[in-house]
Amino acid sequence: MDDTLFRQMQRRAYGANLTLSEFVRQVLGEAADPNGRYIYSSQDEVLATAIQILTLLATSIGARAPELLERGMADARTILGERGLLDPDQDQ
Repeated sequence: MDDTLFRQMQRRAYGANLTLSEFVRQVLGEAADPNGRYIYSSQDEVLATAIQILTLLATSIGARAPELLERGMADARTILGERGLLDPDQDQ
């Protein structure tokens, strides 16, 4: 595995509170699902719904109190960064 992929996997494992080995075993287990289902479909649907709900909420808050939205977004970036869910090389 190349260095970039290794670091990404380490961040994802850390974000899931797992060792890299535990995380990789789970990912491989899902990929080898005996039922042949696409391993990300249900998670993608939940994620899409969550994004839609949060977008509506952010739009509503931003219209009423832009400074509150800005503070909430900064807090969210901090929390996501601490969990390893943001690319540390990207500008925040």
